[in-house]
Amino acid sequence: MGNQIYVVGIGPGNESMMTAEALQVLEQSEVIVGYTVYLELLGERFTDKECLSTPMRQEEKRCRICFEKAREGKRVALICSGDAGIYGLASLMLELGKEYPDCEVAVVPGITAASSGAAVLGAPLNHDFCVISLSDLLTPWERIEKRLVAAAEGDFAMAIYNPASRKRADYLERACNILMEHGVEPERACGYVENIGREGTCAATCTIQELVHAKVNMFTTVFIGNSQSEIIGGKLVTKRGYRI
Repeated sequence: MGNQIYVVGIGPGNESMMTAEALQVLEQSEVIVGYTVYLELLGERFTDKECLSTPMRQEEKRCRICFEKAREGKRVALICSGDAGIYGLASLMLELGKEYPDCEVAVVPGITAASSGAAVLGAPLNHDFCVISLSDLLTPWERIEKRLVAAAEGDFAMAIYNPASRKRADYLERACNILMEHGVEPERACGYVENIGREGTCAATCTIQELVHAKVNMFTTVFIGNSQSEIIGGKLVTKRGYRI
């Protein structure tokens, strides 16, 4: 099948943290489509390509541009930060693909913030874990709350995406309080990383009680340990269970 589209996870956007496959696909593509900020993160390397963007909240339009360009016979890459299949556009592209049976969609994985942020902090996700976004733009808060409760009761380590924004300044505080109401002790080891893999990366470890007051934003990924997690030598460590 022709009319090929690649949905590419570019990780944090830094070339050194992209997979070799992602770089190869972008090099071979004639058109690169993405949110404006993501295109800027690619830097100068791909400026010879036809680069097309849409603003935030115009994701469907961005995806349809890919199909239109592919139908012109061009090799197209749609870029997403992190991994395209983790809070990215891979699912929307595959859903829309039913309307474009003459196009083929392939997903190219990238490094998501859960893994890159975990590496900065140490090993916070070294046992069973879950990833939860606090953004209620597409998911009702009631459902997010249920997932937080289930994660607390299941004693999962957690990676929290989209912990706050200007309109959701208190969402992380609300999430921490929900977790503590459902069995997470105030001393639970936690941490957070801002601007992972980008200029100005900063990280901190703390307890969940301290996390309530942390200043975070949409570029921050928060990590909450399980009942066996500890801060060891300044690193957040969730134990695998080895006897030493």
